[in-house]
Amino acid sequence: MKRVIDNFGKNLWVLILLLSMAFVNVSCDDDDDDEAGNEEPMPVETMTITDIAAGNTDFSILVAALQKVGLDDDLASESGEFTVFAPTNAAFADLLEELGASGLDDVSNDVLTSVLLYHVVSGSKMASMIETGYYNSLSAGPMDGYGLSFYVDMATGTINGRAMITATDIKADNGVIHVIDKVILPMSITDHAIANPAFSSLVAGVVKAELAGALDDDAATFTVFAPTNDAFDMFFTDMGITLDDLSKETLSSVILYHAIGAFVPASMVEAGYFPTLSTAFERNISVKVDTDGGVMLNADSEVVATDVVATNGIIHAINKVIMPPGIVDIAMDNSNFSILVQAVVKAELVDALSGDDPLTVFAPTNAAFEELFAAINVTGIDDLTKEDLTPILLAHVVSGNVASTDLSNGNVPTLNDQKMIAINVDSGVSIDGTINVVAADIQGKNGIVHVIDKVIVP
Repeated sequence: MKRVIDNFGKNLWVLILLLSMAFVNVSCDDDDDDEAGNEEPMPVETMTITDIAAGNTDFSILVAALQKVGLDDDLASESGEFTVFAPTNAAFADLLEELGASGLDDVSNDVLTSVLLYHVVSGSKMASMIETGYYNSLSAGPMDGYGLSFYVDMATGTINGRAMITATDIKADNGVIHVIDKVILPMSITDHAIANPAFSSLVAGVVKAELAGALDDDAATFTVFAPTNDAFDMFFTDMGITLDDLSKETLSSVILYHAIGAFVPASMVEAGYFPTLSTAFERNISVKVDTDGGVMLNADSEVVATDVVATNGIIHAINKVIMPPGIVDIAMDNSNFSILVQAVVKAELVDALSGDDPLTVFAPTNAAFEELFAAINVTGIDDLTKEDLTPILLAHVVSGNVASTDLSNGNVPTLNDQKMIAINVDSGVSIDGTINVVAADIQGKNGIVHVIDKVIVP
């Protein structure tokens, strides 16, 4: 009987202990449940780009700079992903010494913001995804929506030929960090050409022509069609010359012919004639742009890379050097003038239209010639002799470089002594009452071309 009572007592204590444990478990479960009875997840600790930088003493100046301009919260955001090329403290110390600044307070917020965002690319790019080439940063370029570009050379592990990538692939929850040993600075057009070894020949030409300062000017905005080294090698071979054989004046004219005085990204390139910075007779020489199946300049040079954004413009790379054209070149580069070119060649007028004295040509299109052929009942140029063609062609040429804005009502002599043309500018420009100028002011190095829709017949 005593054994039964003892066993009962022991069992009672075990039961009480089990009930107590159950009560404790229920109480703990209640604490972890929300009002709906669902278990609340444990909080997840995040490590954003800002968190990682703040946790590394070697990035303390970078963090201070981000905080100074209010970018620390942006790089802590998990709503986007970023790739940051992060300069070390030593890199910032070198920059401040370079700028002659005692600290970050000596750098304006606008400048500091531009520099910091120049180290940031949208999207998460691990080192294995980065190839040699240009990348657009989040630093604002001359036009909204176009971030300043920097050049990565993976063969040397450098950025803009200035900063070395010393560590890669520090993964954050909102992107990735690569460490660099120099602060990279936004670059002008001249700086970009210098930073890319593929443009070393262009740089040599710019230096010899003393144009580095002009293309470095942040007060102006340019679009530069930049020939590669291969393009210059081909140019020198075809011309049978070297860079040393070109005078400063000639080289300046050629290089400026590759530049337009406006910001024109690839998305805004249109077909037509556009004024370059190269001049003749105090007017800007025209370059012809075609956009069918890619972008071609003067029907010969192809744009092979686009949208390298600089502080003062944008660069597109081309595979051939383009030369300021003469009047005959303008006609030859435009397929709409192919019949005119045939006529000029047959009439042996190429040399006459290629001299240094300025000329103004009213150039009939192919459609204009075909209308003439139908009117005189011939099939084409082959049915006309040199003697037939010469007076017709010379009736389209006026001495002097006469822009459309310089024309006025009246009779104008042509190179055909027997033919005056009657100009009227009351409603557009017309010739002899029935011929219309449909495109004007295509400037060449030895004259200017106006396009007309009918052939002038003496």
